[in-house]
Amino acid sequence: MVELPAAVAGNLPHRPGSLRLIQRRNPLETAPPEALFIVSGISQYVGAVIAVRLFEELAPAPSAWFRVIGAACWLLIFSAGDIRRNGRFTGEQLKAAALFGVATAFMNLTFYLAIDRLHLGKGVAIEFIGPITVAALTTRTKRNAAALTFAAIGVVVLSGIEIDDEPLGLVFIFLAALCWGLYIIIGARVAQYNRGVAGLGVGLAIGAVVLTPFGVAQSGPAWSNPSLIGLCFLIGLFSNAVAYGIDQFTFRRIPVRRFSLLLALLPVTATVFGFLFLQQTPSFADLGGIALVLGGVMIQQRDTLPRAEPLRD
Repeated sequence: MVELPAAVAGNLPHRPGSLRLIQRRNPLETAPPEALFIVSGISQYVGAVIAVRLFEELAPAPSAWFRVIGAACWLLIFSAGDIRRNGRFTGEQLKAAALFGVATAFMNLTFYLAIDRLHLGKGVAIEFIGPITVAALTTRTKRNAAALTFAAIGVVVLSGIEIDDEPLGLVFIFLAALCWGLYIIIGARVAQYNRGVAGLGVGLAIGAVVLTPFGVAQSGPAWSNPSLIGLCFLIGLFSNAVAYGIDQFTFRRIPVRRFSLLLALLPVTATVFGFLFLQQTPSFADLGGIALVLGGVMIQQRDTLPRAEPLRD
């Protein structure tokens, strides 16, 4: 049955149930996954623009540490009501959230350490090995394999890989790729507990504690200039709390294979964002990369997950 617009339904007293249904719809649960990835990408790119200024005054490790702390604070504040309503996490839920948070925290740390040594384009392309591997291991049809190939080549073209000699940077970016793969696998599990973004918030709080030995050593400039901590919290809001929070809703709707491939939309979003707001004109190679990514996204199977009861481990 087709639902009427709320303005119309409100004038139909014999359909109060439909009005309540319309009012309760969550856009994160009804919007196309592709649209959610674009919104997530824009949010992450806003955080990246802020980070450009931050790196001039604060080292990568404390930047990542404060970013994770900020994200945990935002998410725990936002999900406080859910935690009160649904009670404490079970042991299994807490274990999954902790693993998720630690993987996410180290993904942020190793990526920051990598791009401090590598060209950003090269770092983005190599880190994408994580999602590509997850997608490849879960791809079962030739159609999806072709979609994955198009998307992967498109990301490489968009990232503009340059060969240089930075062995430590390569170590960090491969670790970031591994953590990104774990983020997808464990994050999908955490999302099935249906605790909103509470699992992400609790996990990042644990991840922030684990990162403390790495972040505190060079954090001196932040304590003498609190505005740097404020910038980290802003990055945590846009790049972690909003972007990763959207991911939690997306994980509940689509399988990890499709999720992993849709991540290729992130560099596309960054290119479009740069053109619209930063006067960064894309090259013909960039346009070719965008076409490859969009082609991969369009030809892949749009499978979804069945609605299921939340996990109660």
